[in-house]
Amino acid sequence: MEFPRLPLAAYTVAWICALSVELKAALAMLDKEHQDPPAKPQETNSYCLGSIGRHNVVIVCPPSGRYGTNAAADCVGRMMEKFPSVKYGFLVGIAGGVPTDKDDIRLGDVVISQPQGLHGGAIQHDLQKIGAGGKSIRTGYLSPPPTTLLNALTKFQTSGKDRRSHIEERLLLVNAVEKPKSDILYESTYHHVGLDECSDCDPTKVKQRGAPKPTIVHYGLVASGNSVVKDGVTRDRLSRELGGALCFEMEAAGVMNSLPCLVIRGICDYCDSHKNKEWQSYAAVVAAICAREFFEIMPAVQGPWNL
Repeated sequence: MEFPRLPLAAYTVAWICALSVELKAALAMLDKEHQDPPAKPQETNSYCLGSIGRHNVVIVCPPSGRYGTNAAADCVGRMMEKFPSVKYGFLVGIAGGVPTDKDDIRLGDVVISQPQGLHGGAIQHDLQKIGAGGKSIRTGYLSPPPTTLLNALTKFQTSGKDRRSHIEERLLLVNAVEKPKSDILYESTYHHVGLDECSDCDPTKVKQRGAPKPTIVHYGLVASGNSVVKDGVTRDRLSRELGGALCFEMEAAGVMNSLPCLVIRGICDYCDSHKNKEWQSYAAVVAAICAREFFEIMPAVQGPWNL
């Protein structure tokens, strides 16, 4: 099957991933695939092009093995040079959740960035200076999403597209991976024992949270930085210092100030020493499903390619 080729100016929305499992989920959301754009010899980015509804989308992912804010910034900067008509983007993928009594975040839930207080929805947790008495003072500011995306976020919430039943219906349509059954949260002070599995970990250190819950979409602050958080105590401390961050990821801080974005993350672990990859595929897919819903809400940029 031969895919259509559109001019580069036809692409107005970016979908940014960081991992192959996230890219696979993104491609599953396309209504149509387009031909790859012509590449120059010095280009380091590769792109996947397509359409969702009336929107033409460029999907981009940093090279394999390159993670963090710098890799994301470089990747998106090169993308914007090649696709100057891109107006805003979605950072879609997986993240580590911060479960609290206030926000009972579970594996497989989704977090969407939303402005809160002085923050635009995402905050860089490793950009700070140390003041008197060792007190950390946050420096810098990440731009909030554009009004178009915030309006779409309001419609997303009020239209019920974040309902469990709606997400599960979409899961069936894309023939997605099954939801893993094991969702164990250990006390934040208890460290992992043994190899990858938690078979040697002390079951008395499991935090009791009641019966399993269906997938829930949470809204609030997303913490971003180059540091991988794999310690429950550090996770909780950083979240409190940041004003209640719901999850941690590694790309938003490198992108938000150059390309206005909404961050959509599926929760695949708890940012502690017990983290593994069991939930990554499912978390990537539910985040991608939520992202796709925004394309049905947002007004399309009109042009001869989508009339």
